[in-house]
Amino acid sequence: MSMLSEFKGLPLLAAVLMVGALVAGCGSSSSSSSGDAKLTGDAWPGIDQASTREAEGEIKRSDVSELSEAWSLPSKAQSTYGAYAASPVISNGVVYMQDLESSVQAINLESGDVLWTFKSESATQGPNGVVVGDGEVFGATSFEVFALDQETGKKLWSVPVAESPLEIDMAPGYQNGLVYVSTVPVTVSSEYPPGGAGALWALDGKTGKKVWHFDTVPKDLWGDRKLNSGGGLWYPPSFDGKGSMYFGTGNPAPYPGTAKKPWGSSRPGPNLYTDSMVKLNAKTGKLDWYYQQTPHDVYDWDFQNSPILTKAGGREVAIGSGKDGIVTAVDTKTGKPVWSRPVGKHNGHDGDGLLAMHGESSKIKSGEVFPGTLGGVIAPPAANKTTVFVPLVNHPLTVSGNQQLGEAGGLEGGMAALDIKTGKVVWEQEYPEAAFGSPVAMNDLVFFTTFDGTVHAVDAKNGGELWSASLPAGSNSAVSASGNSLIVPAGLVSREGQEAAIVAFQVGG
Repeated sequence: MSMLSEFKGLPLLAAVLMVGALVAGCGSSSSSSSGDAKLTGDAWPGIDQASTREAEGEIKRSDVSELSEAWSLPSKAQSTYGAYAASPVISNGVVYMQDLESSVQAINLESGDVLWTFKSESATQGPNGVVVGDGEVFGATSFEVFALDQETGKKLWSVPVAESPLEIDMAPGYQNGLVYVSTVPVTVSSEYPPGGAGALWALDGKTGKKVWHFDTVPKDLWGDRKLNSGGGLWYPPSFDGKGSMYFGTGNPAPYPGTAKKPWGSSRPGPNLYTDSMVKLNAKTGKLDWYYQQTPHDVYDWDFQNSPILTKAGGREVAIGSGKDGIVTAVDTKTGKPVWSRPVGKHNGHDGDGLLAMHGESSKIKSGEVFPGTLGGVIAPPAANKTTVFVPLVNHPLTVSGNQQLGEAGGLEGGMAALDIKTGKVVWEQEYPEAAFGSPVAMNDLVFFTTFDGTVHAVDAKNGGELWSASLPAGSNSAVSASGNSLIVPAGLVSREGQEAAIVAFQVGG
């Protein structure tokens, strides 16, 4: 069940990143400095409550070439996968950003001046981040949810919701006075410890009091709590403004299985609600429907991304995606698929989980598997009114007849554009480096980063590159935008001379 900082738990990347030792423990304090910005208004990691990641602003094709660096704010934060794995949140001229030690900063969008800092040393693997609502900034460490005063960064409350073998690795959601956060069965020092059943919690935004929770997998973990784990959220829910919420869930484990219990036989059946899109009543937590993308997952194919809520030909749909490399639109009333589209590289293994579930694992072919545990759609896509923009990671795993998994090949990537009504591929561009972070759409442009530390701007209609810039380090974080500014975290220091930082580009910067 891994989003894993959008790519966690793999020796290949651990070697590439060369990050230092993990920071353990949690201590927090806050300090503030004066600023003239009016700190009001709500802001979400998905740009809006429908998770479209479509930003309002002035940057467009005609002036994107005028983007230049306006300021850069370095970071010394360090966790397993760098300094950042969050989406910057922008509200009325202020950027709110959490690092992978769980610290939060409020930064003046125009100047880069730090307005306040909430300090923490609770390292997480990510992704993480904050949400702003009703004058408060909500976030989480590896084990607790907290609320900060939006103007000062002072901690208002904190509530523990996770204990071993569970942790928190997500930005919270917020709607109508409730904060939503989920646990996942993975820790900063251990992958998939047994017994972890991920759950979604709803907390009162003013007090932190627990209101309800929803078990994303059964507490008995399909009959074997000493071996199995699964479920949980890696990204915040989406809200339709009608009282409902939608979210994607993580994978079951162990995967593909163990020597004595091969191909997930310790967890028989489809393993609900893993690798699914789920719709709940946001006030009560009551289940409306679920759609499972990958029954009985054996390859760590989370369906983890925040669903995009939009209309397709007059029909309201929720568009989900995940590490299986398939984008699926479902009817919001029924949960039934409207269209489903594989993106990136696939090579005939999409049904291996079903073969294993039905006792036909002998039909699973050895060799390379696309997408691998690092592949598919690692981060949430963006969308405008007509098109979904999907970041791609083309990286395979290898599977042998004795169900041993390994890594193979390089880390290539790309960006695909799908028609919202039909799922048809409008255009697809390949890049020599993976796209681990979420894009943002603005006017006729799409912005995103690649693993090598390049930020790209492409034409939304045809994918043609219109502008690019080099970052001070690699990036696995979402980009954000507002007005004439583009905010880009670069948190992956992989070679000498690089420095983690948040970088702002502005038209005429």
